[in-house]
Amino acid sequence: MRTLNPDRSLGFGMGLPLVALQLDFLDPALLPLLLIVAGIGLSLAEALAPGAHFVVLGVALLAAGLVGLLLGPFAGPIVLALLVFLFGALALYGYREFDIYGGKGTGQTSDSDSLKGKTGRVTERVTPTDGEIKLDSGGFNPYYAARSLHGEIPEGTEVMVVDPGGGNVVTVESLDLVTEDEIDRELRRGREARGDERQREEETERA
Repeated sequence: MRTLNPDRSLGFGMGLPLVALQLDFLDPALLPLLLIVAGIGLSLAEALAPGAHFVVLGVALLAAGLVGLLLGPFAGPIVLALLVFLFGALALYGYREFDIYGGKGTGQTSDSDSLKGKTGRVTERVTPTDGEIKLDSGGFNPYYAARSLHGEIPEGTEVMVVDPGGGNVVTVESLDLVTEDEIDRELRRGREARGDERQREEETERA
């Protein structure tokens, strides 16, 4: 799953008011409302796809839109763009400082492969066709649709993700059925995936 880099998202958010100004197809008075709607939409998208980093831009747009409504006619496109940048910088700082997704210093992984090897608990009975689990340190929305490899897994059972399945429906196995060697192997793969993700993020920040 491709995600939005929280640092680069600020530039994208600042561009929204300026694009509207250049195209001259939108009443400037409606720009704050547009930012509010976009901010709410991105925040909801983050809830549906945790780790996609929409929350930083969503908060920035929402806050800038609300302040824009208070400023009234003084809230032109340039002012709104500056507000998006200001609130985006504050949101990004809070995102990192308060470690929203856990694992401070490691960054939130941005691809479904990182789910492999993670453990959690069954919240709705898991069968080969449906079910739900809650992952440990699963971020803003730790609940995932799940299915089992073999048979049924009752509610409350501790499980491990053996196949992330693109992040939409994960395949899990009860920890009671997973041998110690398999657990170590899956955890090692998870650590390697997180290490690769950190390296990619560092390269992106340096670029």
